[in-house]
Formats: sequence, C-alpha cells, structure tokens
Amino acid sequence: MNEEKFENVESELIDETTVIEEKFASIEEEYKLKMEGKVQDAENRAKESEDKYLRTHADFENIKKRLEREKYQAIDYASEKFAKDLLATIDTLEMAIVALQSDAPANELLPKIKEGVELTLKNLISSFEKNNISTVEADEFDPEHHNAVMQVNSDEHEHGAIVQVLQKGYKLKDRLLRPAMVSICQK
Repeated sequence: MNEEKFENVESELIDETTVIEEKFASIEEEYKLKMEGKVQDAENRAKESEDKYLRTHADFENIKKRLEREKYQAIDYASEKFAKDLLATIDTLEMAIVALQSDAPANELLPKIKEGVELTLKNLISSFEKNNISTVEADEFDPEHHNAVMQVNSDEHEHGAIVQVLQKGYKLKDRLLRPAMVSICQK
C-alpha cells in the first residue's frame, strides 16, 4: 500500500509538475510576447525620434544656409537705397549736359547751368541726409575729424582755431568717411 500511495503521490506530482510546466511555459510565452511588444514599441519610438532629429537637423542646416545666403545678399545690395537716391542727381546732370549742347547764347546758358549745379548739389545733400551722411562740424579743431593742411596768421582767431574749411569732411552716422581739410591759425 505504501507503494501504491507512493505511485499515486508520484503520479500526482508528475501531473502537478506537468501543469506547472505548462503554466510556466504559457506565462513565459505571454511574457516573451509582452516583452517583444515593448521592445518593438521602444524601437519604433527610437526610430521616430531619430527621424525627428534628422528632419530637425536638416531644417536647421537649411535655415543656416539660407541665412548665410541672405547675409551675403544684404552685403551685396546694402548700397541699393543710396544708389536709388543718387538717380535724381544723375538725371539733373544729364539735363545740364543737354542744356550745354543747345545753341543758346552763353548769357542765357550760364544762369541755367548755375541753377542745374545748385539743384544737383541740393539732390546730393538730400541723398546724403536720407542715408545718414553728414558733414563734419568745423567749429573747433579736432585732429580725429580735421586734417590741418595749412597754418595762417589771423588776428580774428585764437591759436590753433580753424580759420577756413578747404574741403568738407563727411561721416556716415558716427564713422568718419573723410576728414575735413582745414587751415588753422598760427600766432
């Protein structure tokens, strides 16, 4: 009877072991499928992130190239506004040349030429003002803005003061384009 009990117990143990092994295999298969799904999801998210990164990087590079191109275009065409402003001056000079080619007597031409030169100068000054170009002030001598090319005696001026502006100086905003050539008083 002991042997029979032993066989029954052994048979029950084998049955339970089989059931446990089947359950374990089922759980293991379920876990494996679940993990494969999670791995697949993680791989998909990684691929999406990589794609987003590559697109963003490509967009960034394209923007960088476009900005570089626009920067060089801005440099190339920076003087466009100033050039357009000078067109009126060219028109005035061309009209003066046409007037000079007429058969009118000199006493009639001279006032027209003077008027044309004055209009040309007015157009140039207007263009300069629109583009922030101004004359260098000549009140007091400043070696950074004036070039003393002559020294003259003058009782009306103090020593080192500007007596006469021989050629105007110009600056663009705060940057000196050309110093004014002046004569200064020497005592």
